[in-house]
Amino acid sequence: MHDVAAAAGVSRGTVNRVLNGGYVSADARTAIEAAIAEVGYVPNTAASNLARQRSQAVGFLALESHTLLLEDPNIGAIMLGANDVLSRADHQMVSLVIDSDRDTQRVARYLSGGFVDGAIIVSARSHDPITRLIAQIGLPATFVGHPPDLDQSIPFVGIDNVGSARAITRRLMATGRRRIGMIAAAQDRDSGADRLTGFREALGDDFDAALVADVPLYDYSYGVQGMRTLLDREPAIDGVFAASDAIAAGALQALREAGRSVPGDVGIVGFDDSSWAARTQPPLSTVHQPARAIGQNAADLVLRQVLGPDPVPRSILLDSPIVWRCSA
Repeated sequence: MHDVAAAAGVSRGTVNRVLNGGYVSADARTAIEAAIAEVGYVPNTAASNLARQRSQAVGFLALESHTLLLEDPNIGAIMLGANDVLSRADHQMVSLVIDSDRDTQRVARYLSGGFVDGAIIVSARSHDPITRLIAQIGLPATFVGHPPDLDQSIPFVGIDNVGSARAITRRLMATGRRRIGMIAAAQDRDSGADRLTGFREALGDDFDAALVADVPLYDYSYGVQGMRTLLDREPAIDGVFAASDAIAAGALQALREAGRSVPGDVGIVGFDDSSWAARTQPPLSTVHQPARAIGQNAADLVLRQVLGPDPVPRSILLDSPIVWRCSA
């Protein structure tokens, strides 16, 4: 800064005001910007962040297995949406992957060490140690979704999984299907449990627990496995609600292997309106999840907590309309 001030013929205070967004005359600003280019000055953000006790970084925590993290298009879209907002605010996004106890311990130390100003948490499960830690240290954070034991002080962004699942199941019922099953996934987190609740509510007295195949993850291979289970339990099944598009794509493969036509013999619907939905044959009827907008809103809520002082909403629920295609 001394060199810039000398080259521009101004005081260090004037240089400081330019670098920190303060007011200076147009002539002084032009001279300082030219001097910065001349001497090659780059602000030491580590030093300034240390002085302000800010890192200008936000952690993105996806509490998923490595395989699903790489394959799930929703997580990628949420991440890109969050990065849009953080980038405009001149904040870095730090991706923190947790797939083991060792990862949990490492990330817990990292979060406690002040390396990030806040966190976005995706796919949190009930009683997760990382989410408990974040609440204990008071780190500004936003959940994507709302685990049942969600700390009431941490806001969340999501969709109405119960209502959306109920709506698409009723739409499937309206096509005349009578033996409708579900491939239910991820019952240890809110999205999976809520989608099963919506399915059950839509069927009412016609709900048959034997026609629910429970699988652990929103994964193509589990869709294949779940559909085979349903066919074994009820060969006359004529409708299926898959808890995600990836699962629905796997179910379509199992139905083809069994010689069942879609939608002729079996109508199938998914959830997410992800890239899976457009590339299956036939294209999937599904629920549109605005993944990128979810990420944008989650990042915005974290920044509002970090920068303050205005209060932030307790929750944001985005619209998730049905997208009806040819699979049912």
